Amino acid sequence: MSVIENVKEAVGLGNGPVTKATREEMSAARLPLAYRDSCAHLLIPLNKCRTDTMFLPWKCNDERHSYEKCQYEEFKLRVKKMDELRAEKDGARSN
Repeated sequence: MSVIENVKEAVGLGNGPVTKATREEMSAARLPLAYRDSCAHLLIPLNKCRTDTMFLPWKCNDERHSYEKCQYEEFKLRVKKMDELRAEKDGARSN
């Protein structure tokens, strides 16, 4: 088990949604490491659409909305897990 998998398991994201984009697909799309998460399968076509349309802001709205919604849902899962961890510690913060 890698360090990343250990951290994900510790915060409760280990058994969460599986990344649909493989490492090879993310590398081929030249995604930065910070963006290689469970929403990467939506970011790859968004970036392709952006480059094809020369980053025009009124293009690629559907792709952008899908990606941002995925990011928001992932954020809500992290917040929910953190609230559960704080409840176990009787509200004490870890930092």
